[in-house]
Amino acid sequence: VQLVESGGGSVQVGGSLRLSCPVSGYPNYDYSVGWFRQSPGREREGVACLHTGGGTAFYADSVKGRFVVSHGNADKMLYLQMDSLKPEDTAMYYCGRGAAYGTLCAVKYWGQGTQVTVS
Repeated sequence: VQLVESGGGSVQVGGSLRLSCPVSGYPNYDYSVGWFRQSPGREREGVACLHTGGGTAFYADSVKGRFVVSHGNADKMLYLQMDSLKPEDTAMYYCGRGAAYGTLCAVKYWGQGTQVTVS
């Protein structure tokens, strides 16, 4: 399983970015997929997660109302739409996928990360 994030970059406060990550898996299996971030000196934290089979998504309190996570069953892509970005959103963002039928936000495979800088 290879996860490769794209879409990071530098943006002004209040701006938007859309992160993308292809998440492969067996057809018709349910996986937990999500976005996580880590800034220097801090632990990696869950930003937004969902199950590919449906259900309620998880959002960190700090991003609720500003970020939207989505997964396309047809293109097998995981997205994170980030609006109203703040300086505290600056971090390396990682895509993660769990084992089949795993716990929401539990990760077995990680991407290499994409940097998001808000200033």
